[in-house]
Amino acid sequence: KISKALAKLTAKEKEAIAEIFAKIKTGQIASLDLKKLKGYEDIYRVCFGKWRVIYRTDNKGKVFLVSFERRNDSTYKF
Repeated sequence: KISKALAKLTAKEKEAIAEIFAKIKTGQIASLDLKKLKGYEDIYRVCFGKWRVIYRTDNKGKVFLVSFERRNDSTYKF
């Protein structure tokens, strides 16, 4: 599902998403539109235009990509 969403992006969007992934991985999240999702202890979302990057962290600081898709009615249902 994630690879299909990435395939639909333009080169400019792919570059911006790569920067977002890099910032999340290194912990430089101050410049991102980041929010913790309600009802979850360790799941966050980052907005990028109409796209949403949803990821979770574990107690050791590892980051796991949960979902990457366009915003719609089922974006946050997983």
